[in-house]
Amino acid sequence: MTAPGLRPIPRKLLELTGALRRVNRACSTFQTFAEVLRLPKRQMTKLAFPLQELQRHLTPDARLDLHVKIFDPSLEDISKAESVFTATGRNRIEYLSSAVCFIGRSNVGKSSLIKALFALAPEVEVRVSKKPGHTKKMNFFKVGKYFTLVDMPGYGYRAPEDFVDMVETYLKERRNLMRTFLLVDSVVGIQKTDSIAIGMCEEFSLPYVMVLTKIDKSSKGHLLKQVLQIQKFVDSETQGCFPQLFPVSSVTYSGIHLLRCFIADITGNLKTDGFGQLELNT
Repeated sequence: MTAPGLRPIPRKLLELTGALRRVNRACSTFQTFAEVLRLPKRQMTKLAFPLQELQRHLTPDARLDLHVKIFDPSLEDISKAESVFTATGRNRIEYLSSAVCFIGRSNVGKSSLIKALFALAPEVEVRVSKKPGHTKKMNFFKVGKYFTLVDMPGYGYRAPEDFVDMVETYLKERRNLMRTFLLVDSVVGIQKTDSIAIGMCEEFSLPYVMVLTKIDKSSKGHLLKQVLQIQKFVDSETQGCFPQLFPVSSVTYSGIHLLRCFIADITGNLKTDGFGQLELNT
């Protein structure tokens, strides 16, 4: 059966999707946006704007559910934002303190995502473990003069005993916390354990964003179904969640460049004249 709003996915397309996922894992990743811009238009769109790629497979009446163009920067804007995440003599990326926060359940791919965001600063050490729950404390990364990012311990499996007290205190009292990024595994969708983080963000009236990880691990049909379900949850069950989802892959770098641009924008490091017209704040 096909979920409402989805066109039937041909069997051959599903087989090709599986083959492409295997090829993607074998190919080099596109860490810089200059590499992405050299790709054919369709492949470039898939990496830079994954939601736009997904909406091609939706029926016209279902496309409105994806809020694709709430944050819709130009290719030039995304390229400019990359300098915020590039380590230079003037822009050191260090292990220090925070202003945006990443949170998610154990094994959601949080460390892998942060490592992908900082791929342009390879000297920055971001530990990625094969065992879930290896982050036991809050880890802080100072991104030059621009902002600082905090990696929260994962909740759920093997979460530290003081997780709720530690994280709740931080979220409640940190005055310069610009945005909380709540990571959701796109393969399995929102889980009961995610209610911990969602509840905290809603209770403390924190602005937060849902980032859908591991989009390279799902077939196109399964991913579309998850995106629509999560979008419906955001629209109907949340107050403080940004209405646009950010699907990403730390393997293929799909969506990573757009997420970098969004972070640079909401931390005040791009001069904004409406979304889509951004200027680097130097």
